[in-house]
Amino acid sequence: MHRSGRRSGDHTTGKGIGMGKVSKSTAGEAVEGPGFEGHYGETEGYTIGFERYTEHSDMTPLFVGLPDDRCQAPHWGVVLKGKLVYHTAGGDIEITDGEAYYVGPGHTPEIYPDTEIVEFSPTAELNQTMEVVTKNMESMS
Repeated sequence: MHRSGRRSGDHTTGKGIGMGKVSKSTAGEAVEGPGFEGHYGETEGYTIGFERYTEHSDMTPLFVGLPDDRCQAPHWGVVLKGKLVYHTAGGDIEITDGEAYYVGPGHTPEIYPDTEIVEFSPTAELNQTMEVVTKNMESMS
């Protein structure tokens, strides 16, 4: 969730169908913070993030200023290990080891120690949300 700036990825095309891939080791952007490490790449209009959390992180305060003070980007992903909870107006969604998920706009994430995820988000929506998140992070420092 700590993302900003340009992403890169491997863009290939086959038989008129756009295709691309991103790996943790070749992702164009690496971000580190207390209890967090993320690697991000962009391909075909989607940002793919490889994230690892070593500390508990309730990210609710980072979304203040967005509609309903919630993330406005949809996400698809897999929890490789650990636990991720998305808080939504309709209730909490808990995702654990080996589970795939989708969460629409209007959520805040809470991530637990020893969690690793791979997440896919539409880059345009993600960047709009991250502008506010980045400002909030800067004001908290």
